[in-house]
Amino acid sequence: MSYISKPKVGKLGLKPNGIGLTLRDYEGGMSTLCAGCGHDSITAALIQAYFEMDIPPHRVAKVSGIGCSSKTPAYFLSSAHGLNSVHGRMPSVVTGACAANRDLYYVGVSGDGDSLSIGMGQFAHAMRRNLNMVYVIENNGVYGLTKGQFSASADVGSQAKKGEVNQQAPIDPVLAGLAIGGTFIARAFSGDKEQLVPLIKAAIAHDGFALLDVLSPCVTFNDHETSTKSYSHTRAYSHPAIHTDFIAPAAHIRAAYDHGEAMPVMMHDGSQVILRKIDKDYDPTSRSAAFAYLEQRRKRGEIVTGLLYINEEQKEMHAIAGSAETPLVDIPYEDLCPGGTTLRDILGRYA
Repeated sequence: MSYISKPKVGKLGLKPNGIGLTLRDYEGGMSTLCAGCGHDSITAALIQAYFEMDIPPHRVAKVSGIGCSSKTPAYFLSSAHGLNSVHGRMPSVVTGACAANRDLYYVGVSGDGDSLSIGMGQFAHAMRRNLNMVYVIENNGVYGLTKGQFSASADVGSQAKKGEVNQQAPIDPVLAGLAIGGTFIARAFSGDKEQLVPLIKAAIAHDGFALLDVLSPCVTFNDHETSTKSYSHTRAYSHPAIHTDFIAPAAHIRAAYDHGEAMPVMMHDGSQVILRKIDKDYDPTSRSAAFAYLEQRRKRGEIVTGLLYINEEQKEMHAIAGSAETPLVDIPYEDLCPGGTTLRDILGRYA
């Protein structure tokens, strides 16, 4: 994964995290995206989240497909493993990597075109398998790398920069995730770092597939008045259903919230997600209730943000498959390969 290196500057005065690293140790190369692109704000939130969670960068594997969004992994965690895969095929690469080494933290960065068009099938099956990864969709409603054509997430009535009006119904990744059976589904806005960072931290702590649909305006092709994915439209119609606070297992933090207006969810690693309900009738642990609520708000033209659904009970891919606790990359070859005689005996069962 190639990128333009940032100039080396001193780290004096930068506060280290729990493993002695500073925020600069979590940065990547210089961004080549357009100035003001929402994707760069997501990059900043990812850097902040991994820094605050004391995760060593070399323990992270970041994978992407093709598109403006897929350039993002070059801009954070320069010491992490990284790979740009084929357009729409990022989930397959992560599946293979995770199958071989379950001890890494996996983050896939995709776009609405990369995930909801050519990669829709792969996106769906990675979620169905409950692959243990953070899946970020940088959603701007257009193909920014190929001059602003509508993507599959473009809303009906949304107008392109050159005047064309979209007439095709959009695919909502959040509703699709609920229908497929996702176990962690959230939506955020790239311009709201206060909400986005805790959501990313909660997604990292989740044991399974964590979907983050982040509305990320394209300042070049989709930030005009008639766009429903612009900064102004998103700020005007954003409706937070849930405010999320993330509490790490080692930290002694007291969360202030009123009785009956918050819901603590214990994660598999001992951390907690405190869900403070903006809408008191919203239940993020009920798939059917979440679906009905989102559809109701969609008809009002509102963009619902926050942690919309979570299920910590469903097993992730390795638990379902009964994989060895030791990562396959650490198991000696002699133990992985049973030998020619045994393989012929196995094949003979299908004769």
